[in-house]
Amino acid sequence: MPVKFICIFFALAAVFIVCSCHPAQLSSTVPVKIIFDSDMGPDYDDVGALTLLHAFADSGRAEILATMASNKYELVPPCLDVINTYYGRPHVPVGSPKTHGVNIGCSQHWSDSLVAGFPHTIVSTSHAQDAVSLYRKILAMQPDTSVVIVTVGFLTNINDLLLSHPDSVSLLNGNDLVIKKVKRLVAMAGKFPEGREFNVIEDSASSKYVFDHWPTRIIFSGFEIGEKIFTGRKLINSNLKSPAKMAFRIAIPLSEGDKNGRMSWDQTAVLTAVQGTSTNFDVVKGKMITEPSGFNRWDCDKNGKHAYLVFKKSPQQLSELIERYMMHDQVVRK
Repeated sequence: MPVKFICIFFALAAVFIVCSCHPAQLSSTVPVKIIFDSDMGPDYDDVGALTLLHAFADSGRAEILATMASNKYELVPPCLDVINTYYGRPHVPVGSPKTHGVNIGCSQHWSDSLVAGFPHTIVSTSHAQDAVSLYRKILAMQPDTSVVIVTVGFLTNINDLLLSHPDSVSLLNGNDLVIKKVKRLVAMAGKFPEGREFNVIEDSASSKYVFDHWPTRIIFSGFEIGEKIFTGRKLINSNLKSPAKMAFRIAIPLSEGDKNGRMSWDQTAVLTAVQGTSTNFDVVKGKMITEPSGFNRWDCDKNGKHAYLVFKKSPQQLSELIERYMMHDQVVRK
């Protein structure tokens, strides 16, 4: 065999061995395209959740396409902008409801502290883009079945997206646009196998419509998951100067129930949206049935398009994991 062919043979063999033995070294992680939809105000786990998302983005695991306010409270868009700006992504667009919607403020005053203490350019709801128009614009620009929507608040924007009409950015109506572009919806919503949960009942009409009509897969992180996961104590005792530390430092001492840390509902939804369900959770498949009052129950079906999370890792393990991500600091960008 000529020397040239011997060299080619051994080169190809070497590539084969490397590929067989070390696939992780040769494969690159494709970032999960995320739209984050939050009611940031009544609770501060939203701040922790968006911090997690920026930590995943800085590690190349996620791409943040937009951050949406589902709460019409004036300081929600500025707080989203504060966190995006702190983590070096002031360009991430912020949307907000422009017609109907829930308006609940921040009784613990961490949101006005964030707005006063950190740089931002969006100063109120009126300065944010229309949420439905932004959803449609972002989705139309993305590859098919590539986007994961994470909702950790009210279902107002997502209801209005489904009901939206064709426009200048897409000839598809909202339902068909979702079918074409959205891989799955991950929702911190509901209580399983049945119960009442805040995000669902506050705009129960929107919740019912979304969960009855959403055309792709939905994964639910229910109330019973986050209520067992406590975070924030290590964060507030750290040397960080992040928005998350400020929010948790202000709010945790104001509630006796948070003395061991804040219950971490919204963080579990972001964790699942980026990492999937196989590592940290198991799932129960079926369909969520939502009553007009917002009460939900579960119809088991192994072929159902809905699923809710159950623990695989212990709550303590997940607390430690989530808190490590919440202690992520800003990356200095050149």
